[in-house]
Amino acid sequence: MLGLGSISKKIFGTPNDRKVKATRPLIEKINALEPEFEALTDEGIKTKTEELAKRAMGGESLDDLLPEAFANCREGAKRALGLRAFDVQLMGGIFLHQGNISEMKTGEGKTLVATFPAYLNALTGKGVHVVTVNDYLAKRDAEWMSQVYGFLGLTTGVVYPQQPEDEKNAAYRCDVTYATNNELGFDYLRDNMKSELAQMNQRDHNFAIVDEVDSILVDEARTPLIISGPAEDRSEMYTTIDKLIPEIQDDHFTLDEKTRNVNYTDEGNEFLEVRLVSAGILPEDQSLYSPESTSIVHHVNQGLRAHKLFTRDKDYIVRDDEVVLIDEFTGRMMTGRRLSDGLHQAIEAKEGVKIMPENVTLASVTFQNYFRLYNKLGGMTGTALTEAEEFMEIYGLGVVEVPTNRPIARIDENDAVYRTAKEKFDGVVLAIKEAHEKGQPTLVGTTSIEKSEFLSQLLEAEGIKHSVLNARQHEQEAQIVADAGKLGAVTIATNMAGRGTDIKLGGNVEFKIMEQIAATPDDVNEDVRAQIEEAHKADEQAVKDAGGLFVLATERHESRRIDNQLRGRSGRQGDPGKSSFFLSLEDDLMRIFGSEKLDKVLSSLGMSEGEAIVHPWVNKALERAQAKVEGRNFDIRKQLLKFDDVMNDQRKVIFSQRREIMEAEDLSEIAADMRSQVIDDLVDAHIPAKSYADQWDTEGLYAQVIAQLGIDVPVIEWAAEEGVDDDDLRERLEEAADKHMAEKTAAFGPEVMRNIEKQILLQTIDGKWREHLLTLEHLRSVVGFRGYAQRDPLNEYKTESFQLFEGLLDGLRSDVTQKLAQIRPMTQEEQAAMVAQAQEQQRRLLGGAAAGATAAATPAANAKPGFDEADEKTWGNPGRNDACPCGSGKKFKHCHGALS
Repeated sequence: MLGLGSISKKIFGTPNDRKVKATRPLIEKINALEPEFEALTDEGIKTKTEELAKRAMGGESLDDLLPEAFANCREGAKRALGLRAFDVQLMGGIFLHQGNISEMKTGEGKTLVATFPAYLNALTGKGVHVVTVNDYLAKRDAEWMSQVYGFLGLTTGVVYPQQPEDEKNAAYRCDVTYATNNELGFDYLRDNMKSELAQMNQRDHNFAIVDEVDSILVDEARTPLIISGPAEDRSEMYTTIDKLIPEIQDDHFTLDEKTRNVNYTDEGNEFLEVRLVSAGILPEDQSLYSPESTSIVHHVNQGLRAHKLFTRDKDYIVRDDEVVLIDEFTGRMMTGRRLSDGLHQAIEAKEGVKIMPENVTLASVTFQNYFRLYNKLGGMTGTALTEAEEFMEIYGLGVVEVPTNRPIARIDENDAVYRTAKEKFDGVVLAIKEAHEKGQPTLVGTTSIEKSEFLSQLLEAEGIKHSVLNARQHEQEAQIVADAGKLGAVTIATNMAGRGTDIKLGGNVEFKIMEQIAATPDDVNEDVRAQIEEAHKADEQAVKDAGGLFVLATERHESRRIDNQLRGRSGRQGDPGKSSFFLSLEDDLMRIFGSEKLDKVLSSLGMSEGEAIVHPWVNKALERAQAKVEGRNFDIRKQLLKFDDVMNDQRKVIFSQRREIMEAEDLSEIAADMRSQVIDDLVDAHIPAKSYADQWDTEGLYAQVIAQLGIDVPVIEWAAEEGVDDDDLRERLEEAADKHMAEKTAAFGPEVMRNIEKQILLQTIDGKWREHLLTLEHLRSVVGFRGYAQRDPLNEYKTESFQLFEGLLDGLRSDVTQKLAQIRPMTQEEQAAMVAQAQEQQRRLLGGAAAGATAAATPAANAKPGFDEADEKTWGNPGRNDACPCGSGKKFKHCHGALS
């Protein structure tokens, strides 16, 4: 009997069905325009782009332009790549343009889908960012799709790490820019640390299309992006502490695998105190609970976490004397990424590799808050529905399931659950053997490097030829994946999220052609290409006859999405295929999330060794466990985001202030306002309201006026005059300070002074912001304890961080005023001494007196005619960024125009 929900779905369709149906009229319009666009010349297609761009910039809505733009883009792709987009690909493009996530199965051509909304939104001239999960995919997709954009008359750029600045700037100026999420986030932070507008790379955050959106916006969103600088070296401390950790007994700590938390027990703390005192780390009269022990406690906690929560070849690998983290979702190495707060150093001490110094945060942002900067966001993936609630709540993104072009023919078997891991792996090897013998290609999914290499040894013992793809073999990734669909191939892979290369049955034709070119570069012609393609058809058919790709997973992941991604590798574009999950009660997920009940059920069934239980109920029970874990992880991310939102509001204020300063031509008014506020604060601090003259602290005020304003005025005498009140003192101080700054401006010249004000403001803001970030980190680490006093940690954090931010702004005014008050032009003697010092440095660098003589002579040889080192009047009036008239080749501001 059907429930009411099922009946209504049958009559009205699901919400997803209704969204899909709503796009049909648009797709019919695009298809109706096809003959008209087929008749255009190649030049006519470019002209059409110009016409559409003119209309878009003239105010016509992109929704109205969509049918023509999509029809033009389809025709451009057909001519440039020989690919004609299917209706479902147009549908995916429509959903992306509307600011949704298009869930499209593996092999449905998501790379081409992105070109349609990218082209349409680029017509506004504001740029579009296409975001991928790794640099290889960014470069590959940009190179591949630039043929389409170029054919349509648009420019394409790609952003990658260690890119030359001018090249990066040009890439961001393109109509469509491909980049990884990491590089976009880091560039945003770097841009907001620069001192000139011209140096900033990113333009408006207009529209971003995020490929593998679940991987980027959910999985990677747990870790903020941080730009950091070195702090003091404490490697000795990490090494000393690390030697103590192996002595810790099981009753000295508690481990919670669900929350990945580890803490010392009271017995553990007592044991540590004794050992730390005997090691000379902790003074005898000091306990671990003393406030002075904070740093030591931090080190011993991180040491314990490094040993008990982080496993080699699962969470990280050691490569070239370096600890490299592994992404738990994609199985890739995260080169350059480091754990913060000294945890990475603790792991380095554990592994006996070189300990790199700790870092202090210079700037940070979470992916959630970076991607929320965009006016519009769209995303693509094969698996997003399980996280639909999170996408809507955090990013305002709806998830729409786009139908496949051909029906899915893959057979998804129920999970097979064994009692022990040994029984499971025996079953896995047997299943691989059976598939291999009939020529069916097999993709085996594992959750760690260790397990992939263990399984590899089992297969070697059975004499089964296979490939292993994990973080150690990442360079051969594309080749291994391309070969995974060949007849009889066996491929063991750690998590297959976002690999970017399709597994095609019979192997990948393009890779086969490339192999032939590499082997015999002179003999490859169109005939050879045709032969390879013909042979491939026979291979493809043989694999189809063998049952298509067999995906065999050896464990369930915490997230259903990762399982679905692996499963989705099989059955692309209507191909046959099969997927199966082999599990045991000793697997992490089963062990941590309640396998006791299941163990009792299996025992009561009287299962013999090597036998597995296979039933839909088991699948449902596992999916419920996974849904619980996903819900808990979402709550953790949501809580982290609430804390980061507090800092994000402050970050926006600081970054917008920096931008205003960089855009402003003249900051003298802002500097004057700050100076006036500082004078008000000084007077208020030393002359209490409604007080008598004998209660005034005029000596303190006098000392502060010299220190803060750089002026020596008779404050004490003024205060002693008859009838003088605090307002009179304010006016006199402001007049004296303004006069002092006017003299400085005359001495430097107005243009130089404006530049000085700008640079001092920016440097002071950056310094204050760095200090503020460090303070907030410390506040964040302790505010959780307020919960024990029945106070909400988040509200406490909001209140205190706001007070700290107000303190930052007050301190900013004071510091800027003080720095501006202290600058002065260099005397001729100081300039001569500085030039001599620079020449001496250059002589030492070039090595020897002869080189020094050349270095000293060069400026004079290239100097401006009439230039005299000792007479500033002969220098002319160069701008700060012009070449110095002395002929050194340096900018004026770095040479004779340098400030003391």
